[in-house]
Amino acid sequence: MQQLWDFVSARKQQLLTDSLLHVSAVVQSVVIATIVAVAIGILVYRSPAGSAIATALAGTILTIPSFALLGLLIPILGLGVAPTVTALVLYALLPIIRNTILGLASVDPAVTDAARGVGMSRTTVLSRIELPLAWPSILTGMRVSTQMLMGILAIAAYAKGPGLGNLIFSGLSRVGSPTAIPQALTGTVLIVILALLLDGVLAVVGRLTTSRGIRD
Repeated sequence: MQQLWDFVSARKQQLLTDSLLHVSAVVQSVVIATIVAVAIGILVYRSPAGSAIATALAGTILTIPSFALLGLLIPILGLGVAPTVTALVLYALLPIIRNTILGLASVDPAVTDAARGVGMSRTTVLSRIELPLAWPSILTGMRVSTQMLMGILAIAAYAKGPGLGNLIFSGLSRVGSPTAIPQALTGTVLIVILALLLDGVLAVVGRLTTSRGIRD
């Protein structure tokens, strides 16, 4: 325990930088994935076949091991941020697509029919009624993707990606040295803590952006 504390005390600035890079990469990837996934969900949610195809394709990506996907992307995008963010975005799609489709499909048709009856266009109904009602479901998908990406990003150190994974890989590669275990353990614990903090932030965002009537 003393070795762990000594390691953290000696590397505070580097740990802070790596933590910020880790969170930044995950947040950016989830934002990009949300834009793409919501757009796909809007296009297919009225079609059972389209919805099945979209979720199946996104699900197929999750069956590809992280190392394999990064290995496929490195020859195309090189090392560093580009293959890392691309892989994270692809892995984040399924929960958000699925929850977008579920959220939009669960909107009461009577509500949308009433909106159309008072002269709202389809685009207006989507933006002012359907998407706000589906937002809690979409946000749940974002929270699932965020937690998943926090762990996957650690593996992206293989592609020289940013974040705490480099700390873990470096520690594991030096097993036997005095700082190896504290280094790997520190990276792992920080990822868990940051994942919980991010989930808490998204929960607060959900409460602030969801109308009281929908929450209750």
